[in-house]
Amino acid sequence: MRLSRAGAAMFLAGGISFMGIITGEALYPDYSTRQDISDLGSTQPPNPIIHEPSATLFNSTMLVTGALLLVAAYFLHRSTGRRVLTIPLAVFGFGVFGVGVFPGNVVPWHGLFALLTFFSGGITVVLSSRVVTRPFKYFCLLFGVISLATLVSVFVLQEANPLNVLGSGGVERWVAYPLLLWVTGFGGYLLGDPDIGS
Repeated sequence: MRLSRAGAAMFLAGGISFMGIITGEALYPDYSTRQDISDLGSTQPPNPIIHEPSATLFNSTMLVTGALLLVAAYFLHRSTGRRVLTIPLAVFGFGVFGVGVFPGNVVPWHGLFALLTFFSGGITVVLSSRVVTRPFKYFCLLFGVISLATLVSVFVLQEANPLNVLGSGGVERWVAYPLLLWVTGFGGYLLGDPDIGS
């Protein structure tokens, strides 16, 4: 029962995050996916731009998504006690929640929570491969590696990064979307009430 509750929370988190972002993009004037995802909540200083209702919708989406991930981490921990997964998942949820609390115009907190979200999310996805069965194990590894490798490339390659042709928002989506796809997929996996391996 606790596994299914964790699964339901994660499945909802994935769906809500995707639909919230898509709706925020649709309501944001002349928005481009080359822009940062967090621009939906607010652009960065010195001249932050906030468009409503996109800002409220995006920030609320992050708050709800983060809260659901924390709920999932709680039920998953109560069910399995697998700290190798539940602690990173809780940190991931905390990071997402922080992105909602601190929009892009709140520096440096927004950037710190966004980085925490991306890094802890990628680690969580990779670690989840240790507790699931094949072939889902390989999808977890794939999505986690894609997200983390893209994130690392931003800092290591900087201007030489070939992904820069996508714009900062395009690169950010290569970090964020594998995480959200995993959240939805892992939620569905848990709803099947599987045996979580060691």
